[in-house]
Amino acid sequence: MQRSRSKYFERNGKSYLLVELDQQPNLDHIETVSGSRDQLYLDWELADTRKARPQQRRLFFALLNDIADYFVVPQDFLKAMFYGQYREYTNGNEISLSDTTESSVSDANVLLDLVIDFMFTWRVPFKQGYELLPREQEYYLFQCCRHRVCMICGNRADIHHVDVIGAGLNRTHVDHTKRHVMALCRVHHSEIEQIGSVAFSAKYHVPVDGIKLDKETLKRIGLKGEYDVN
Repeated sequence: MQRSRSKYFERNGKSYLLVELDQQPNLDHIETVSGSRDQLYLDWELADTRKARPQQRRLFFALLNDIADYFVVPQDFLKAMFYGQYREYTNGNEISLSDTTESSVSDANVLLDLVIDFMFTWRVPFKQGYELLPREQEYYLFQCCRHRVCMICGNRADIHHVDVIGAGLNRTHVDHTKRHVMALCRVHHSEIEQIGSVAFSAKYHVPVDGIKLDKETLKRIGLKGEYDVN
């Protein structure tokens, strides 16, 4: 991740975003991944430069406790490991969540994403950190679906369709990219169908609108369908 400053302006009816980089980009790498040194596509987001929040610190250490309990390793070891991953991911930038930190909200979110990705990949149950997770964000819902982890309990999940597929309709002949889904285990899948989405949301304090997944993610998790249908 490379830091930059940007300036937005309009000229001749077109919109432009001028980016000033803090360091020279690796042109060989750019050419390798994009096929050109002159033109490439970028993913970018607005940085939240406010000081990292105490809530982010609490979530970080709660998640470390979950990982430490699961693998029986010291929390200090995990903290050093994820701080090291952050340095590698950000090309040498340092991170701190102390009261005197100069790190921003966006910096802390990058660190938290690394921890959450690790937990989903290695199937670490969310326990102490469960109530602090930013579950209103689509990122968490996406990761639950991507790893087939129940958004309520962390167990192995089915893909629950918020947009109900009619009886008798073959699911393999449905374009699932046009439907909203959630990841729920068999127990919670049955429960939401029994008590309804409104009561389910009130009970577990989770969003129940679901999210839409792209074709590649749906195929990756084994949800067959007719994705080339317009």
